[in-house]
Amino acid sequence: MKSRVFITGGSGLLALNWAITIRGQHEVILGMHDRDITFAGAQTKRVGLDSVGCLMRELEIMQPQIVIHTAGFTNVDQCEANPELAKHINVKLASNVAKACAELKLPLACISTDHLFSGDTSSVDEAHQISPVNVYGKTKAEAEHQVLEAYSEALVVRTNFYGWGTSYRRSFSDAVIQDLRASKEVTLFKDVTYSPILAEELVKSIHDLIELNAAGIFHVVGDDSLSKYQFGLKLAQEFNLNTNLIKSGSITDQKSLTRRPHDMSLSNQKTRNLLGRDLGVVDEHIAQLHQQEQNGLAQELKKL
Repeated sequence: MKSRVFITGGSGLLALNWAITIRGQHEVILGMHDRDITFAGAQTKRVGLDSVGCLMRELEIMQPQIVIHTAGFTNVDQCEANPELAKHINVKLASNVAKACAELKLPLACISTDHLFSGDTSSVDEAHQISPVNVYGKTKAEAEHQVLEAYSEALVVRTNFYGWGTSYRRSFSDAVIQDLRASKEVTLFKDVTYSPILAEELVKSIHDLIELNAAGIFHVVGDDSLSKYQFGLKLAQEFNLNTNLIKSGSITDQKSLTRRPHDMSLSNQKTRNLLGRDLGVVDEHIAQLHQQEQNGLAQELKKL
């Protein structure tokens, strides 16, 4: 019998990529807020996260075996402009989900971010002192604290993922590929470093951690780090696109952007040690991304 997985933020990129990855092995319920979609292989259900009591009643009706919290306010500039809204969505709702899952003793994985550090150190581990530089990072840091305070058995995952997007929201890799296919120049930052992971591999790794009853904070990212510019070049090479259209830029020249950490690379050694395997490098994951398009997964998402 398939176990049931409830995913908040059900119309978001991560939730939809999550559903595609596990729908063959699990029964998936995507929790919706303000968008209605039809998605093959998953149920959709409007579920409010503003009240712990109401959420508990919904969970008791759905009876999931696992809860995944992906809902969040992730636009860094909009978070800076709307700090109260960012705090409500990123902190309050995450806390409510953790409290409800703690009360019902449901396994919970809560998705955090790599925007939690000053950006002065490379490949930081889970013990590194957090020092967020913007509202988005500060709210996600507070969310981590409140989630684990409410539910010490929760799994908090820091990550930076990519995958195929929808008609209403492009992913970072979508934007690069689509612009290059349209023969448009793409400027990418040479001075922003991160450790991206393909959504499919992120999902598989988190389910493996859940199977091992992992709790607390884990970095689930790719095994290597690179700049956004280098990532774009690798995408272009894999998809046989014109690398000359990719221009090197600097985030320090973007005065209108909210301050961001320059180095967001994370060490995934703790996760690798527990799982007993590597999580994969960018070249491998980008090849998988290309294979997903050839298999029709990208087209399925773009119809939404």
